[in-house]
Amino acid sequence: MIDFLIIGGGIAGVSAAARLSALGSVTVLEREDALAYHASGRSAALYEAHYGKPATIALNKAGLDFHRAADVLSPRGLLLVGSAGEADLFAADVAAMQMKLITMDEALALIPVLDPTHVDRAAYDPDAWDIDTDKLIQTFAKMARSNGAQIVTKAEVTGITRSGSGWAVSTKAGDYTARHLVNAAGAWADVIAEMAGVAPLGFQPLRRSMARIPAPDGHDLRDWPMVFGAGEGWYAKPDAGALIVSPAEEDPTEPHDAYADDMVLAEGLARYEANVTTPVTRLLASWAGLRTFAPDRNLVLGPDPAHPGFIWCAGQGGYGMQSSPGASQLLADLVGGNVPNIAADLVAALRPDRFR
Repeated sequence: MIDFLIIGGGIAGVSAAARLSALGSVTVLEREDALAYHASGRSAALYEAHYGKPATIALNKAGLDFHRAADVLSPRGLLLVGSAGEADLFAADVAAMQMKLITMDEALALIPVLDPTHVDRAAYDPDAWDIDTDKLIQTFAKMARSNGAQIVTKAEVTGITRSGSGWAVSTKAGDYTARHLVNAAGAWADVIAEMAGVAPLGFQPLRRSMARIPAPDGHDLRDWPMVFGAGEGWYAKPDAGALIVSPAEEDPTEPHDAYADDMVLAEGLARYEANVTTPVTRLLASWAGLRTFAPDRNLVLGPDPAHPGFIWCAGQGGYGMQSSPGASQLLADLVGGNVPNIAADLVAALRPDRFR
């Protein structure tokens, strides 16, 4: 019998496997052909310590040393821009992310295609970093496997029943029994809970679309920062010589293999175009991912109070990559009975018993 059977092979499940494999035997079940197919494979891949709610920020900071040791970070920087009509949104973002106000000349030196007839304020954080998401996932997978963990793909779960000593799980790759069931199923977290006879928590998948466009005016984008519009009404980020632009929408949807909404994408590109001097003339590609949140938008980590053998590792939202080292360590601490390295009130904001 397996000690920890983890459902979901995205960043949540693979990082949980790395940590829990130090406490017992682990098997990860991933429904797709490879790890990190859904939200984890469609991440904007930025580490910004002050992005998220206070409990998420604590997890981000707790994992920074791991990110550095794994050598998955590279300099990027984050630029926030706004106009006179966005003054309140801009000020709120500056305060929340602890950014430094800069002049428009400084902003134009960072991104020369900004339109100063529209953009009249800017703030910057140099301590924002690109995350090599594939390397991060493979680092966690290597940690898990070095402790004897098994990772099984093409293993969609078809049934879950309680047994006297734990859980019996049927999948398209075979049947498994485990003492503990770890729900790291992302957008499908409530679906898995209901299959297991555990009360769902009200997770909501939200679609976010992306477009890849050619480098504006043929610029070399390697040193450009990521840029957010005030209130996160849009964002853009250099990626492999091109520019990713997102409308940053949060449209509620059901769990599925997400795809971009053309109208939403067009509206988002128009918001981006309003801030720059170079129009978008063509798309290189488009896609979408699902960012899944609990009702209070905090992660959910730890054993279910009514079913202690059922462990939640869900609700990563848009913070899964940057929070994963801290979140997975907290999960292992809660399961293993160790004292977490973040404040007790923030741990309480992440535990599933806050909903019961």
